Amino acid sequence: MKKINQLFIIVFAGIAQLAAQQETEILVQPYLQDAEPNSMTIMWETSSGEESIVEYGTSPKLGKKAEGKAEDINFSDSRIHTVKLTGLERFTEYYYRVKTGKIKSDIFQFKTPPFASDEESFNIVAMSDMQYDSQNPNKFSEVVNQGVLQYLEKEYGGKLPDNLAMVMIPGDLVQSGSQYYQWKEHFFDPAQKLFAEVPVYPVLGNHERNSVFYFKYFSLPENGTPAYAEHWWYKDYGNTRIIGLNSNEGYRNLREQYEWLEKVLADTEKDNNIDFVFAQLHHPHKSELWIPGEEESTGKVVKMLEAFSTKTGKPSVHFFGHTHAYSRGQSRDHKHLWVNVATAGGAIDNWGEFEGRDYDEFTVSQDEYGFVMVEVDGNRNDPKFTIKRISRGNENKFRNNELRDSITIWRLEKKPEAPKTVSPTNNELVEEEFALLKAGNFSSPLRGAFHAAAHWQVSETKDFEKLALDSWKQYENWYYEEDRQKNDDLTDEKTKRLKPATTYYWRVRYRDQNLNWSDWSETASFKTK
Repeated sequence: MKKINQLFIIVFAGIAQLAAQQETEILVQPYLQDAEPNSMTIMWETSSGEESIVEYGTSPKLGKKAEGKAEDINFSDSRIHTVKLTGLERFTEYYYRVKTGKIKSDIFQFKTPPFASDEESFNIVAMSDMQYDSQNPNKFSEVVNQGVLQYLEKEYGGKLPDNLAMVMIPGDLVQSGSQYYQWKEHFFDPAQKLFAEVPVYPVLGNHERNSVFYFKYFSLPENGTPAYAEHWWYKDYGNTRIIGLNSNEGYRNLREQYEWLEKVLADTEKDNNIDFVFAQLHHPHKSELWIPGEEESTGKVVKMLEAFSTKTGKPSVHFFGHTHAYSRGQSRDHKHLWVNVATAGGAIDNWGEFEGRDYDEFTVSQDEYGFVMVEVDGNRNDPKFTIKRISRGNENKFRNNELRDSITIWRLEKKPEAPKTVSPTNNELVEEEFALLKAGNFSSPLRGAFHAAAHWQVSETKDFEKLALDSWKQYENWYYEEDRQKNDDLTDEKTKRLKPATTYYWRVRYRDQNLNWSDWSETASFKTK
């Protein structure tokens, strides 16, 4: 009998021990938030447990410990843990693991940001619309693990935190933000290897549905309007300011958001440490593959960024998604880029599937999966950034991290030479209803610069206030898988129908592929018969 009791005790103890071990498990692996040169925020989710501890150090031996807080996330025993590490050294690699009760994570690494004065270069990944698609349920995992991670390893080698500073996500992280299970299964699990070592900065898309889960899962900079914490914010990394905005219904027209953005841009104008501004918001102002997805309010943001860049000379970008395809365009009169970084998982908006339009601003649109790499050069004497579209292809053609588009923008102006007017000139008589304007060849002191755009104007007045033609052409225009600018060398332009017996004045300017405009040519004139 005694032996039976002892056996019972042993078995019971084993069951109790197993139950205790099963009491707490890590549901969402550690991920990084709100990085600063001297601090880093680390978050994770467990099935239960209040203890929130991060062990960290500059070697795998760790040696230091920080405690944080845990809070309910789903009206259950599960807890989201937040620990902020402080007193860190800038641009330094750290090792860490998280601990709740007896459960510990693996050891991961991260790297703190530099100061702008350190002149360090860095990379950013921008991708969006990774919401679950039942037809391609593993696409986001593929984009992250076979896409981003393998691309970085092949292109740069070394450790992930050395190769990537942050991940920007302009919305639609999950299919339905109000569905708790989707955050773990569809967003965090596929990207855990990336988010554990690189800070992630999202903004709200329409699919998040302004969910409480979004605000509990992320610890974004709290420098927006206090009443709308984490709806809009900014984050500085080196010489670049990242601005997150909310373009969703109920927020897109709020006066408070635009007043805040106006103040941030005014502060950025005076901040000599900032060379570039990258804004992200979900909805496009213009969309070549899906016109119904356009939002007029985004146009207001674009105008504010354009005005900022022209006034300060600091180039800007607005990254967006919503339309499930890549597009890259540029403002005509400003050093400002328009970049749709979708899709990283959501079903592609294929050519011809929805109403589209060939906009002047966009030079490249592709109905493909993929992500965008942004390489920022921190050299204070001549800073620049390069945007690269890395494609995973589509249902018709697979692409294994293929470079499909690229553009480089310098902070400093590098003007091409003003073009020469060739014909017609000196009040030459034009007998046809249309005139063919001809200008000289492109020339630039910048090595490698080429002719990327031409802007033609024809007017009945010398001040060009009354325009008869205002034409802007770019060297490529990929729309519906066709380059509509093929074989156009941009040195001539046919006018619209002209009035008879009228004197016209015309001029032209040239742009290089880095968005540098020349001065206008001298004004030439002609008469119609």
